[in-house]
Amino acid sequence: METYFYAENLYRVFDSIAIDFSCAAQKNSMTVIVGKSGSGKSTVLRLIAGLEQFSARPDGKIPRIMLDRNDITNTPPGKRNVGMVFQSHALFSHMNVLENVAYGLRTRGVNKKDAHEKAALMLEQLGLAGFEKRFPATLSGGEAQRVSLARTLIVQPHLVLFDEPLSSLDAPLRKHLADDIRKSQARAQFTGVFVTHDIAEAKTIADTIIVMETGKKKWQGAPSDFCEEMIG
Repeated sequence: METYFYAENLYRVFDSIAIDFSCAAQKNSMTVIVGKSGSGKSTVLRLIAGLEQFSARPDGKIPRIMLDRNDITNTPPGKRNVGMVFQSHALFSHMNVLENVAYGLRTRGVNKKDAHEKAALMLEQLGLAGFEKRFPATLSGGEAQRVSLARTLIVQPHLVLFDEPLSSLDAPLRKHLADDIRKSQARAQFTGVFVTHDIAEAKTIADTIIVMETGKKKWQGAPSDFCEEMIG
């Protein structure tokens, strides 16, 4: 199958670690990056999203990010067709759930009625029907993460980046939401890059696993070949 997304020669000197990373993914696949805290996983996502700037490489190689045959290396973050789901949920506290989910459509010029109808449908698909008028402060961690996912997916990004979105939840809920993410991926047809330090979570959600260590790719392979010892 054709490579749908790839990032090569990503380089960033961060907290005395030189992150030097490349990866590629097929369409509608989920790549999971696993590593200890401080290995550079989240920085890789931020480089892909355009939220971090590259450092100059000592070898002079040029970083490049391609998505659906488009070079987005220097494209502003808001125009990359890349969504991001954060660990902290990042919901707007002054907006109710429906307004939070509809926000991306409204900023793209969709009228309020249509945006709210699409947001309500997205909430229903993620098991949140009836939550429309709730505010973020009243949600559990799992509910807030579902709302965050809905807000990201409603604008139909081609690539979705997940920055340890389930790490604050207990193990059974993490497993349940990991399953929800894969179901959402099958329905929305997006390509995903998911960062975690949780081995069971990685094996549940991944098509391909990459192990990072001190800013470098240590191993890459299928979930069935991945084991705890690879993290070190």
